[in-house]
Amino acid sequence: MNTFFTSESVTCGHPDKVCDQIADRILDEMLAQDPGSRSACEVTCATDQVHIFGEVTTTAKVDYEAIARRVIAEIGYTAPNRGFDTKSCRVKVDLHGQSPDIAMGITRRIKTEELNNGAGDQGMMFGYACRETDSLMPLPIELAHSLAKRLEQVRRSEELLYLFPDGKTQVTVEYQDDRPKRISTVVLSAQHREDVDIQTLRNDLLAHVIMPTLPKELTDADTQFFINPTGRFVIGGPAGDSGLTGRKLIVDTYGGYARHGGGAFSGKDATKVDRSGAYMARYIAKNIVAAGLAEKCEVQLSYSIGLAEPVSVRIDTFGSGKATKSVLYDAVIRSTDLRPAAIIRKFGLTRPIYSGISCYGHFGSNALTMPWEQTDLAEKLKKLLD
Repeated sequence: MNTFFTSESVTCGHPDKVCDQIADRILDEMLAQDPGSRSACEVTCATDQVHIFGEVTTTAKVDYEAIARRVIAEIGYTAPNRGFDTKSCRVKVDLHGQSPDIAMGITRRIKTEELNNGAGDQGMMFGYACRETDSLMPLPIELAHSLAKRLEQVRRSEELLYLFPDGKTQVTVEYQDDRPKRISTVVLSAQHREDVDIQTLRNDLLAHVIMPTLPKELTDADTQFFINPTGRFVIGGPAGDSGLTGRKLIVDTYGGYARHGGGAFSGKDATKVDRSGAYMARYIAKNIVAAGLAEKCEVQLSYSIGLAEPVSVRIDTFGSGKATKSVLYDAVIRSTDLRPAAIIRKFGLTRPIYSGISCYGHFGSNALTMPWEQTDLAEKLKKLLD
């Protein structure tokens, strides 16, 4: 039976990603000065303005406006009179301290009880892995990210001089008997200067972005390419659409291929299990697949605010497991500490490591050096199942 699955990605200049990058850069700056910083920083942007708001508790001295302007400049919004640029946009900051009602459930006063610090909120997180790619990620989202990265690269290198920072990609993969067979459809939209001819742009993006990126063995004469389908994409970024942190959470994870608990990542420190729990869930799922114990695996963790141990743990291998779910569950519980403070310690989540993954995915090839992407648990899991 043939089925189709589609995932999308966006470039660093997409308005939602502008916000994610500012929020994570602020978080990294706080953690660099004060590893115990707590952050629930949100950012929104629109024509000629950025608003930074939320709750932070830190001893760090942070120039929030300067960070926002630096990120905007690095993305490439430097040209004046286009509705949004690093020099002229207004930056408003409304940050206050974390609620003491939340803080008291997270922090234990006795040093020896630190690993029993409670979760910073309730919620459920999902992690996923499969054998479709070397990074053990679903193929559609990895291809969409690769195209978005390439689109940014040809802009920054000035290979295509007329491109601006905003852009989106989308890839549809055809599956046969649950295995990737071919790329069915590619959609790519790139912000551009007014004076470029649409046919020139389409030919260039096909030749310089799409064809060098996609695996040749997965495209054929029937693969469809839709490049700037509306014919014009001059007004883009925050000038064309408002942006908000956490609105691209499916882009950040598995492209919709796995379930999602609804919690976003950017701007949140790791006491928020939306972040730390999702990273641990991916780690467990990836190591189960890397160990050869399943072809694909989804892990759900759920937490209650103020409690350290997860409320529930669920492992699903969709019939592909080499061991029963109960055996896998027991092996995972014996080999991993799922308390948020233990996850933070294991992965070093108080370090300033988040800016590098605020675009193009928190998992897979974009995050290969991150601790939750490592497969050091695989051998231990195999031994526990012997």
